[in-house]
Amino acid sequence: MDAQPEEPVRRRLTRAETKARTRALLLDAAARTFARKGFTGASVEEIAEAAGFSTGALYSNFSSKEALFLELLSDRRRDRLAAAAQALDSHGAGTAEAVTELGRLLVNVADKDIEFAALQAEFWLYAIRNPQVMGALADSARESHQALEGLVAAAMARRGAPERVSAQAVATVVAALFIGLVRQRRVDPDCVSEELFGQALNWLFTGINAEDADGD
Repeated sequence: MDAQPEEPVRRRLTRAETKARTRALLLDAAARTFARKGFTGASVEEIAEAAGFSTGALYSNFSSKEALFLELLSDRRRDRLAAAAQALDSHGAGTAEAVTELGRLLVNVADKDIEFAALQAEFWLYAIRNPQVMGALADSARESHQALEGLVAAAMARRGAPERVSAQAVATVVAALFIGLVRQRRVDPDCVSEELFGQALNWLFTGINAEDADGD
């Protein structure tokens, strides 16, 4: 009788890998549950059940429902920043190609992430009524703001922007511009074209350099 082929031995996950897998499943379940019931309507029990875990497993990974939502929000920020960084690395800041890619990024966020936009608005109102949650929201945003600041600083250096101009301040303006244009496109798509965000960034950086020239 021919020998049967041995089944491949499955490697046991390390503790860190198991924890990462559990967190990923909880985040996926949270995204689905929040989308279906809203932030305030969803419970930690429903999220844990949807992920196939106990509430104890949820709380061992996330301190609260708010912390779970903030992690989802951070994931989306990281994805957007990674896409922006790829566009700048591939084409170079200020090029027509980079402007086009950044414009597409804004349009994709505005047009294809409507469900999460409603959740963000709900969570914003919840945070306004709960100052400790607003503090956690601010803390969560700082990581992505620092990453954006790095992209802005690199773009400013490539464009020869004056050193006295704060990359942190410019990053704040860029973030506000992105958020504002996303919201405006959702209200009135015709007034925010695919090219507008990239063009606005060019106007911003051109103005920074022009101010330095006037000072000379």
